[in-house]
Amino acid sequence: MMSQVEILKMFWSWGNHDLTYYKQYVGYNAITAEQFKEITGTEYTN
Repeated sequence: MMSQVEILKMFWSWGNHDLTYYKQYVGYNAITAEQFKEITGTEYTN
Protein backbone atom coordinates (compact mmCIF):
# COMPACT_ATOMS: atom_id res chain seq x y z
CA MET A 1 0.00 0.00 0.00
CA MET A 2 1.27 3.46 -0.88
CA SER A 3 1.65 6.18 1.73
CA GLN A 4 -0.25 9.44 1.40
CA VAL A 5 3.00 11.20 0.51
CA GLU A 6 3.75 8.70 -2.27
CA ILE A 7 0.25 9.13 -3.68
CA LEU A 8 0.54 12.91 -3.67
CA LYS A 9 3.99 12.73 -5.31
CA MET A 10 2.40 10.64 -8.04
CA PHE A 11 -0.37 13.22 -8.54
CA TRP A 12 2.29 15.95 -8.75
CA SER A 13 4.19 13.95 -11.38
CA TRP A 14 0.98 13.64 -13.40
CA GLY A 15 0.78 17.43 -13.59
CA ASN A 16 -1.57 18.35 -10.71
CA HIS A 17 0.34 21.44 -9.54
CA ASP A 18 -2.54 23.15 -7.72
CA LEU A 19 -0.93 23.98 -4.36
CA THR A 20 -4.36 24.47 -2.76
CA TYR A 21 -5.06 20.79 -3.36
CA TYR A 22 -1.96 19.76 -1.42
CA LYS A 23 -2.46 22.36 1.33
CA GLN A 24 -5.76 20.73 2.28
CA TYR A 25 -3.85 17.55 3.18
CA VAL A 26 -1.67 19.54 5.59
CA GLY A 27 -4.89 21.02 7.03
CA TYR A 28 -6.24 17.48 7.57
CA ASN A 29 -2.93 16.50 9.22
CA ALA A 30 -2.52 13.83 6.52
CA ILE A 31 0.92 15.23 5.67
CA THR A 32 3.29 17.63 7.42
CA ALA A 33 4.53 21.00 6.17
CA GLU A 34 7.91 19.33 5.54
CA GLN A 35 6.24 16.65 3.39
CA PHE A 36 4.34 19.40 1.52
CA LYS A 37 7.70 20.97 0.60
CA GLU A 38 9.11 17.56 -0.35
CA ILE A 39 6.19 16.98 -2.74
CA THR A 40 5.80 20.46 -4.23
CA GLY A 41 9.22 22.03 -3.75
CA THR A 42 7.43 25.01 -2.15
CA GLU A 43 7.38 26.19 1.46
CA TYR A 44 4.00 25.65 3.12
CA THR A 45 2.10 28.83 3.99
CA ASN A 46 -1.49 29.07 5.16
